[in-house]
Formats: sequence, C-alpha cells, structure tokens
Amino acid sequence: MALDEKVRSHRTSTPSPSGHAKTRARKLLACAPVLFLGASLFAQPAEAASASAPLPNGVHANYGVGGEVDINACPDPKAGHVSCMSRVQIDHAAHTAKPMGLGGAVTQTTIGDDGAYSPAYLQSAYNLPSTTTGVGETVAIVDAYDDPNAESDLAAYRTHYGLSPCTTANGCFRKVDEQGGTAYPAPGGGWAMEISLDVDMVSAICPNCHILLLEATTSIFSDMGVAEDEAVSLGADVVSNSFDGSQFYAEASYDVYFDHPGVPITVASGDSGYSGGNIDYPAASPYVTAVGGTSLYQASNTGTRDATETAWGAGPCVALPGVEPPASCENWAGSGSGCSAYEPKPSWQSDQGCPMRTTADVSAVADPATPVWAYDTYPDNGATYTWAEVGGTSAAAPIVAGVYALAGGRRSPSFTPADYPYAQPGALNDVTSGSNGSTNYECDDSFDGNEPYLCTAGPGYDGPTGLGTPNGIGAFEPSAPSAPQHLAAGSSSATTVLSWAAPLNNGGTPVTEIGRASCRERV
Repeated sequence: MALDEKVRSHRTSTPSPSGHAKTRARKLLACAPVLFLGASLFAQPAEAASASAPLPNGVHANYGVGGEVDINACPDPKAGHVSCMSRVQIDHAAHTAKPMGLGGAVTQTTIGDDGAYSPAYLQSAYNLPSTTTGVGETVAIVDAYDDPNAESDLAAYRTHYGLSPCTTANGCFRKVDEQGGTAYPAPGGGWAMEISLDVDMVSAICPNCHILLLEATTSIFSDMGVAEDEAVSLGADVVSNSFDGSQFYAEASYDVYFDHPGVPITVASGDSGYSGGNIDYPAASPYVTAVGGTSLYQASNTGTRDATETAWGAGPCVALPGVEPPASCENWAGSGSGCSAYEPKPSWQSDQGCPMRTTADVSAVADPATPVWAYDTYPDNGATYTWAEVGGTSAAAPIVAGVYALAGGRRSPSFTPADYPYAQPGALNDVTSGSNGSTNYECDDSFDGNEPYLCTAGPGYDGPTGLGTPNGIGAFEPSAPSAPQHLAAGSSSATTVLSWAAPLNNGGTPVTEIGRASCRERV
C-alpha cells in the first residue's frame, strides 16, 4: 500500500479538548501520491514521482491522534551540532491545504485560517497589542545555513496577510552571516523552512518590528554561538532561537554565548516530550527563556481570546506498519521538558521537584496538529513546499520573542528578562491540562518523587508549559516598583524619607530619598 493511501486510511476525527469537533479530516481530492524527498519536505503533487521513497536518515514520520502526519524539517543533530525544531505536516489533507482565498482544498476543520493559524488568530489568542506597539524594536533570528529565498518568501507571507512590507530596501529586514557580513553560508533546505517559520512568526506577532536574520556557517554549537553574540552586537532587542541539541557535560562553557544581560533570548524547549534529566541545550541555559509548546484551539480572529489550550503531547503512539518501525513512536512526543543534569537552578525558579534548571519557562502554540501557516519556496533536494502547516516549539520560540519585543525588548544590564514571567505569573494564561510524557521516561522515577508536574500540566508552574502562555505583554516586561514606603511629614525642621523597594526579582535597586521639608506649617 502506498504511503499516501495508508495516511488516508488512518485519518480520523477526534474531539478537541475544547469540545469542538477537531475534524482534521478533509475532502480528499484526487492528486498524485505524496513523496518524501530530501531532508524534510514533500514535493507539490505535480512534482511527486514515487510514494515509496524512504525517509532520509534522521527524519521521522510522526503520527497525531487525529491522523495527522508530520516530519521534522531538519534531521536529528549529530554530536556537537544542533537541529531545528520545526515540524511540517505532510499528510494528504495538509498537502492540499492553503490559507483562505488561495484555492486550497475544501476543509472541515476548526483550526484557524482553513487549517492553520494566521497572524490575526495568534494575536487574538494571546491578547496582543500587535498593531500599536513594537515600532523600532529589532528581533534577531539565529539559524544555520542560508535561505536564499528568505526575503521574497517573507514578502509573500506578509502580503497575503496584509502586513506592511518588511524589506532590505525599507530597512525593516536584514540578513547577515554569523560575522555580520554578506558571505552567506551554503543553503540548507530543512533550515530554510525553519527560517521561513521564524520570520513569519515574528511578523505575525510584531508586524511593526524589524527583523535581523543571522545565518550561522554550520549547525555546530560554536558557530551558532558566534551568531548569537553577533546578533546582540548588531543591536538586537530580542533574540529568537528555534534549535536545540543534546545536553553534554561541558555545556555550561557555552552559556557565555547566551549571557547578554538585559536582552531577552528565547529558545525552543524541544519536541521530544518529557526527557527526565536529558533536556535539550541551549534551552537548559539559565540565561534564556525556554519556550515549551501547547495545543491551541482559538475560535476567532477578532482580537479577543476565545481559546482552549493544553500541554502539547501527541497521545497514544500510532505507527503505520511498513512506514516507520514502532520504535519511532518515541520521536513525536511533544513539548520538551525536564530537569537538567548539568545546569544550576536559576534564582528565579523555585519548583521543588528538580534541584537543577527546569524547562520550560513559558509556552505558546506548537502542536503540529494545531499548526501555524508558514511560507517557504526554497527547494529541498528537489521538493518545493509553498504554504505549509508547521508546528514544533520552533513556532513557539519566535512567537514569545515577538511578545518580548512588543513589551519593549532590551533593557539595561541590571535586568534579567528570563525572570520577568516569574515575577508576574498572573499575567499569563495558566495551562492546566495535558501531558507530554513519553515511553522512555517515567515522570516520577528520580529525585524526591514529586515530579509529575515535570510532564503534566496543572495550576501554576509545570514542565511542559512553564508558567503559561502570553496574555498580553505584562509578563514580558519588568514589574513595577512598589509604592513609596516610610513617608513621614513633620515640622519645618523634620526630615522626610521616601523609599521604594526593588521590583520583585527582575532588576533595579531600592531607592531612598532623604530631604528637609521646604515649607513651614502655618496655623
């Protein structure tokens, strides 16, 4: 049986957590069989040549509970390298879908703009002032390899959704190599999809922001780190990173690349679900905001949140015989979370079940079954994919980076942006249901036995979703100082003392003013 036939036979309709019919099954129109090609993407129907081509090494088919099928855009990382975290839907229904108005297949879906979320849906889901703030802010995106079509693809996305042009010519868009020049690295198809997703999500959340794209020469940690430093030195107000690699003993020595006081740095928490003490790096760095993933069901695009969100976890593993071996089921698991084996716990984390750094910190939509739209045309080993339904914490990281930019981005070095949400958890949407547990790790098998929160969402902090998802910008800016304390008034010779406490735990210092009264009391 051809792969496309297996996918179609596997499609089901599954109720969403919101109670809506999460009907991802669509009217299946006749088309050529789907083809796996290259490192990541499917060809368009006219370009397909075979339905039985094997997946490249390190690329996995992942199966959702509603019959969705997606693959990781970038192969699994080699030792010392990172991989992008984007997950591209490639089943028959996704393969024929396009945003509304572009002639895609007729759908019967409750997900956003004809199958995936548009800027208006995302802004509504997270109550964001996207049209009125963000002017003058620059969001840097660090990825590996070159996307020769990055600017033109970005133009197609922004034009379709009515966003203002963001081009090199008008100063909004800039692409540089890891040294800040124009000696761009070799192209990379899977990473090109990642780049498209990243610039599109920043555009969706902060359309008034400038975009600075840095392309590292390779995906080794040191090259990515050089690009990270260059982003900050070029003036980035926020830096987004949609890549991760396996943790390693000496990872703390690479933290210097992410230690930029006052600059928010977001990192995808990973897509492999709960991983015990084997969490991804650099999400584990104490200098970054680790962004987990959710399954989002937002009903409208009218500017108001009307959403149900749960922790992203794919549910029972479903493997299609003859397509992927059953062991591959462990690759789809969901939002990355866990307890670091090597990184110390930052002062602003206080969860009791992990003595080291815990991930994630916050979260946003990432489930490939509740995807976002991205536009990418760079061929990957001959395959071309224009409008794509994409998920993974690769989508969540630039979404949160955009929210940081809306909130003002870079501050003075006395501020620690990673702890802003911990000072104001009430300014987030607390995600209280769902799990990202995997078959590899039991969620209560280590430390003091209080670890279910590391893989199961609940009130307050939890591993899969952190403190929650954006609800406006309040959780992504410094908290305000306290009201004046110790105010005293007296006679003409009295001393007046005013003092302000430091803003909770995210920067600033106490202020005390002492002075003489300047007027006499009159009777």
